[in-house]
Amino acid sequence: MPDNSTAIKTSGLTKKFGNHPAVDNLDLEIQKGELFGLVGPDGAGKTTIMRLLSAILDPTSGEAWVAGHSISNEGEKIKEKLGYMSQRFGLYEDLTVMENIFFYADLYEVPQKERPARIERLLGFSNLTPFKDRLAGKLSGGMKQKLGLACALIHTPEVLFLDEPTNGVDPVSRRDFWRILYDLLKEGVTILISTAYLDEAERCTQVGLIHKGRLMMKDSPMGIKKSLGLPMIELWSDDARNAAVTIREVEGVKGVSIYGDRLHITIEKKETAGIIVEKLRKEGIAVKEQREILPSIEDIFISMVQGK
Repeated sequence: MPDNSTAIKTSGLTKKFGNHPAVDNLDLEIQKGELFGLVGPDGAGKTTIMRLLSAILDPTSGEAWVAGHSISNEGEKIKEKLGYMSQRFGLYEDLTVMENIFFYADLYEVPQKERPARIERLLGFSNLTPFKDRLAGKLSGGMKQKLGLACALIHTPEVLFLDEPTNGVDPVSRRDFWRILYDLLKEGVTILISTAYLDEAERCTQVGLIHKGRLMMKDSPMGIKKSLGLPMIELWSDDARNAAVTIREVEGVKGVSIYGDRLHITIEKKETAGIIVEKLRKEGIAVKEQREILPSIEDIFISMVQGK
């Protein structure tokens, strides 16, 4: 059983589909008031984890608790304290913004006397007040996501699950969405968000890197970045692909990743940077600039997947 400071706890949580483990022996603890990011590529098991924690799916083995309740035998109690916005949140496109919110208020049995204040606050919170009479089907992608969030919050949940909420949303709407999440965090809501955008992991208080159903690492964004334990340099070249081939031949190079005209190079010691630049110049490959950097979460993830 988790203690009072824990919002979500899993112990050996496993879900198999046939012989395939979608979630593999997951041990995870998320404290109350955290914004926790489940980060990994498509098919990593993020959605399955959320469905298990929501008591929608039964685990093959293991146990989990959400808001102090077991997923095995207290699913209804969890749903009372949980807001869950799935990848394809069930908005009704032929209903207006207000009609959708009223529908979810009915679904969650929100008392009539509490509805006006809650709805007014959620509309203001999400900047949907000017669009409250617009059909949901006529909203932009970003506005649909905000409406989905408003519907998931209508019953004032303690814990909020968001499954890739900004997938396919424009950058401005993504920024607005995260602003809303930070406001919720100030109110003490625990948020579990899944994302394939590694830059969004930087915005979380804690991050879990998921690959093939397994938790590879859990730490703060800065803690993950510092975990590599080796120097990394960033190098610019107009011929990045050929540069990468040449760099991989240099002794002391542990990994190379290409980002357009930039390369992130993991090296055993700082002196290797000069050797790399000299070798590239001998091969006729121009180096525009190079500098030492702190690895990104994406660099760490790639390094771990490659087993380095």
